Amino acid sequence: MIRTSSNPLVLHGRHFGHTVFALCNYPALLTAGILQLEELQDLPIEDFPAEVFTELVDSYPSLLDHLTNDKEEDVLHVGELLGKGASGTRGDDTKTLKSAVLKWLVPRGQVVIPPLSRNIKSDRGFNHKVTGAFLCPAGLDWSNAETKQSLKSGEIAVCGDQWPMFLYAGSIYDAKDPWKGLLRSEMLMFLTTHSGNSYLHGMKSVTKGSLTYIAMQIRFLLSSSSVFSRTDTVTDSENFHHSILDLLEDPDESEEVGDLTTWWTHRIFPNSSSSQRSISKNSALAKIREKCAALQGQATNIVN
Repeated sequence: MIRTSSNPLVLHGRHFGHTVFALCNYPALLTAGILQLEELQDLPIEDFPAEVFTELVDSYPSLLDHLTNDKEEDVLHVGELLGKGASGTRGDDTKTLKSAVLKWLVPRGQVVIPPLSRNIKSDRGFNHKVTGAFLCPAGLDWSNAETKQSLKSGEIAVCGDQWPMFLYAGSIYDAKDPWKGLLRSEMLMFLTTHSGNSYLHGMKSVTKGSLTYIAMQIRFLLSSSSVFSRTDTVTDSENFHHSILDLLEDPDESEEVGDLTTWWTHRIFPNSSSSQRSISKNSALAKIREKCAALQGQATNIVN
C-alpha cells in the first residue's frame, strides 16, 4: 500500500473529513467498529456516534473487506491513511482561509482597525475588537466593557457549546428564537465558497458534516490559537464540533435542519437536482401531490 497523498484511502479521508465527520481518530474508530461487527462488544465507538462508522464503511465499498480480512496492523494502517487525508484537508483549508477570512471581517471598501496580520494569529480572538465581536458567545454583550475584558483575560471561559455570534446571519441572536439565522451567516457563506473541492467529489447538496466543518474552521481562524488540536481544552474545538453536529442530527430538529440544508443547497448548488424547487400552483404535479396527501389523510383517519 503506497503512502502518498494520491492513495485512494487518503483521498477518501479528505472527503469524509470535509463532508461527514471532521474530528476522528480513525485507527480507534476502525478497531472499535470491528469489535462491534464481530459482536464482541455493544458499546459506543469511542467518542463518535455509531453512525460515523456505518457511514464510513458504506461510503468506501472495499473498506469492509479490509476490516474483516486484513491483519490488525493492516487495519491500523488503513486508519492512519484515512486520518492522514482528513487532517490534510483541514490543514490545507486552514492555510488557504487564514488570510481569506480577513476580507470578510468588515464591509467591502473598509479596513480592519487596528490591522490584523495575515499569517500571525496572536492578535486575533478576543484580543481584537473585530474578531472578538464575531467570537463572542451568543447571549453575551460584546459592547459591554466588563464582558469584553473578562473574555480577553479568560475570566470568562468559553466552552465549545457556547456558540459564537458569527454563526448567526447579521451576527444577530434572538434568545426567544435561537434557530433564527443560525448557520446562515454571511461569513459562513463566503468561506464555504472558498474552501474545499466538493465538486470534484460529486457533491450535489450541502451536508450536515460540511456545515459543521466550515463553522469549526472559521472559529479556529478567528481565534488567537496558532495550532489546531481537537483535544485543546482552550479552544474546545471537539466540543464545538460535536455540539453543532448533535443538533443537526437530532430527529426532533428535523424540520429546521431540513429547511437549513435546503437553504444552503439552493445557494451552493443551484443547478443540483437535490436543490428543491417550488411546485407551480395548479400544475398537474401539484394536483397529484394534493391527491396523495388527501388519501394519506383518509388512511390515517381510518386507522385512528
